[in-house]
Amino acid sequence: MPVMDATAAETIVLGVAGALVGSFLNVVAYRLPRGQSIVGGRSHCPGCGVRIAAYDNVPVVSWLVLGGRCRSCRGMISPRYPIVEALTASLFVAVGVQTGSSTELWPGLALMVTLVTVSATDLEYRIVPNKVLAPAALAALALWALADAGRIPENLAAAAGAGGLLLAAALAYPKGMGMGDVKLAAVMGLFLGRSVAPALFTGFLAGSILGVGMMLAGGAAARKKALPFAPFLAFGGIVGQLFGADLVHWYAGHFL
Repeated sequence: MPVMDATAAETIVLGVAGALVGSFLNVVAYRLPRGQSIVGGRSHCPGCGVRIAAYDNVPVVSWLVLGGRCRSCRGMISPRYPIVEALTASLFVAVGVQTGSSTELWPGLALMVTLVTVSATDLEYRIVPNKVLAPAALAALALWALADAGRIPENLAAAAGAGGLLLAAALAYPKGMGMGDVKLAAVMGLFLGRSVAPALFTGFLAGSILGVGMMLAGGAAARKKALPFAPFLAFGGIVGQLFGADLVHWYAGHFL
């Protein structure tokens, strides 16, 4: 019987860990905006309030088996739950493939956790919680101090530059940019260093494309509809994590 190689085993471990972390991020995204504890109390159905049994709380699988409904009241359970779990699992695997087993894995995973969480809260509640960003900033500094302390000055400069850029945008257009987005950009700089540049470019580009598409499709009504910007920044952050170093190297080689 063939033995699974170490790389495949690590990938499976990262995928399972990502799904479990994603399940916890669903709890954070649901409870934190409501002022509820994220560590105390069992998960319960948002409709009827019945506690969810452990066998109904398996990431992704339980939602599919139950057809997206509560076992007790048969009320609909948002597809956001399995989406967040599957997305987090996929991102953990992607970061693992990118970094291998190096110590840079941990800052990458912490960034993915941050981006998924703030995207979920901003999409549903239009907030980017300080209670997520502040620990993320501390985690970025601590994890890079362990992985490669020489990166910290670059990352601090990147945080100042990214935060300053979005602060200028927020002051110029306060209806389209919030201070939560400004702080998120700074946190991304702490994690990504110079790779925050292609991350921000990607986020702005993605947001602009969707915004223009909505205006063309929806007319005047779409122009008045505000889009949460954190998910676009998060998408840029994912690109920055996975491809940012190569993009910066390509740009420097061709234009500098």
